[in-house]
Amino acid sequence: MRMIVLTMMLAAVSVVCRAQRETIVFTPQWTAQAQFAGYYVAQEKGFYREAGVDVKIVHPSVTQPAMDRIRKNESQATTLQLCQALEIVDEGIGLVNILQTSMNNALVIVSARGKDPLTQKGERVGIWKAGFGQIALCMSIMEGLDYEWVRFATNMNLFVTGALDATLAMSYNEYYQIVQAGMELSDESVYRFCDHGYNIQEDGVYMTRAYYRTHQEQARAFAEASKKGWLWAVDHPDETLDIVMKYVKADRIATNRTMQKLMLQEVLRLQVDRESKNREFRLRPDMVEKASRLMVENKMLKREVKYEELIRN
Repeated sequence: MRMIVLTMMLAAVSVVCRAQRETIVFTPQWTAQAQFAGYYVAQEKGFYREAGVDVKIVHPSVTQPAMDRIRKNESQATTLQLCQALEIVDEGIGLVNILQTSMNNALVIVSARGKDPLTQKGERVGIWKAGFGQIALCMSIMEGLDYEWVRFATNMNLFVTGALDATLAMSYNEYYQIVQAGMELSDESVYRFCDHGYNIQEDGVYMTRAYYRTHQEQARAFAEASKKGWLWAVDHPDETLDIVMKYVKADRIATNRTMQKLMLQEVLRLQVDRESKNREFRLRPDMVEKASRLMVENKMLKREVKYEELIRN
């Protein structure tokens, strides 16, 4: 009898262990680049394994964005900008922010004419097909700029060749692509949203609330190991860059080490909160409130999404 009970107990422990070791497929919101360096580090340095969680990193494709994989249960975690997360929750899909990396907004408008972008009313401005421009859309409405938005996919060709008067860019990505293309940018021709009352957090790691409810320990382990990866990247930038380039080459991304170095430096800078001067790794309630209010006022959300709807509880 004791042997039967012991066997049953061992079987139960085995089931629990298998559940705890269930693989988390993590899909960043874009292709391989230094924007996601901390997760690559956590994988390569064994931080996920040490935390007792199996992680597989699968990047999205043009035909299958990260959130599509989440909806189909093909991935269990993804990175999203805060404004994207608010839109998805507003659609009726519950999300949980398990780790916040960005503490500052990276969005900029770059003028091709050396002008102040706020003087370019009605002109042609580039914006990503994939989104990421919600705050710019709000600002343009509130400032009465009446931009003619021109959607582009993945590069700055339209802007560099003169087909656009200005373009949205991320300070860690497209901004440096423009600089590497040989264009000279003055302070006047670059509008930084974070300096004009629109400093709203961007990248965080999200899971659906349904998945999180049944995998809370896994989620916490994944978040802590990811945070450890980012902190390691701060202290070991050169080795981190080696790891990033491994992922870039594996995904056949057209870039170079200089570009990825600049991106890594800027992404790490944006992780430091302006007020506390610390890497807080937390979603700020005031930024959720500001983003939600702006998007409701400009008819991008049907209702205000509350901070409590996004956090673990």
